[in-house]
Amino acid sequence: MKVAPGLKRVACMNVLRHGSNFLLLKRFKEPNKGLYTPVGGKLEPYENPLQAALRETWEETGLQLESMTFGGLITETAPANYNWICYVYQAEIENIPPPICDEGILEWVAFEDIPSIPTPPTDWHIYDYLLKGQKFVLSADFDAELRLLHMREELENKILFPA
Repeated sequence: MKVAPGLKRVACMNVLRHGSNFLLLKRFKEPNKGLYTPVGGKLEPYENPLQAALRETWEETGLQLESMTFGGLITETAPANYNWICYVYQAEIENIPPPICDEGILEWVAFEDIPSIPTPPTDWHIYDYLLKGQKFVLSADFDAELRLLHMREELENKILFPA
C-alpha cells in the first residue's frame, strides 16, 4: 500500500524478551538497515494492531504466540520518508536459539548491552519502560538525515531527549 510522503504509516513493534534479555533483529534492509530492532512491521488492510503483532512475530520468528501485552505507542516524525505510528507489544518467551529470519539476523541481547550495539535512538527508552512495567506514549522528532532532535513521553509530559 503506497502512502503519500509525510503521512504516518501504521506499524507494530514486537518486543520479545526473556527476563531482561531481548530477541532483536539486526536488519538487512531499510528502515533501520544494520541496526538492532524488535521484530514487527506494517499493519495490513482490515488488521488490528494486535493481529499484526502476532502475524509479524510468526512471519519473522516462526513463533506462534497466543497473545502479547500492549506496552505503548511511539510516533516518529521527520521531514523525510520516515513517519510512523507504532503500537508496541511485548511477550515473555523461552530462551530459545535465535530462529532464522529473512529480514535479518536474530540475536539475544542483554538490556545492559543495548547501549553498545547500533539501535534506533528511541529504542532504549522503549525497553526501559517495558522492563519497568510502565505504559508509554512517546513522540520523537527527527531531522531530514533521521537524527533524533526531540523525544518526549506524553503521559508524564517528560522530555527524554535531549536529556
